Amino acid sequence: MVQSLRKLGLTLGTAALLACAAPVAQARPAQEGAVGIGGDSVVAWSQLPAEARATERLIRVGGPFPYQKDGSVFGNRERLLPRQSRGFYREYTVKTPGVRHRGARRIVCGGRQPTQPEACYYTQDHYASFSRIVQ
Repeated sequence: MVQSLRKLGLTLGTAALLACAAPVAQARPAQEGAVGIGGDSVVAWSQLPAEARATERLIRVGGPFPYQKDGSVFGNRERLLPRQSRGFYREYTVKTPGVRHRGARRIVCGGRQPTQPEACYYTQDHYASFSRIVQ
């Protein structure tokens, strides 16, 4: 094993640190992986954090939203969501307890009518990955 680590340029200390960190990196509640084009990762609505469920309810009734940028067009620059014309997706902030700014959590919904989205996606890492919300 030591020879394998040396080939990778790792010390035993670094390998131990990585081994300890790996379970933490995988323990991401309400997210089962990154969504690629086609949206292959899903999260049940009931498994979302309470703040995300509250945001999703606000989306369906049209607000009022706590942040000025809520409801603004999401450009999908990361190209992780299915491709659609500009203006199809809108983003909404999911409050993060203990954070005084908007935080990294969002719900992005797509559809012709904002209160009746065709699909909604949850991200807890500011658009690095998405999970499609299912009922």
